[in-house]
Amino acid sequence: MTDPTLADVERALDRATDLETEAAISVLRTARQDVRALSTESDIDESRRQELETRLEQRLREVSERDAYDGGLGSAMNPTEDDAP
Repeated sequence: MTDPTLADVERALDRATDLETEAAISVLRTARQDVRALSTESDIDESRRQELETRLEQRLREVSERDAYDGGLGSAMNPTEDDAP
């Protein structure tokens, strides 16, 4: 297997958008490890690498919290008899 590149990390970030939560988290964590490993490469654009790492961290938080935001909002806005106080 070849060493990851910044382009590989960007593709993983884009691909995670269309995945279910667990798969997206797995892809994003792997991409985060890859982008961190690239910090030791001397020929890498460090500002671009840092930007990607920040985007990965943000996306991981978004995906991790996705279920929390999607969860009970509908039932709170439209309670059924079971949900009503």
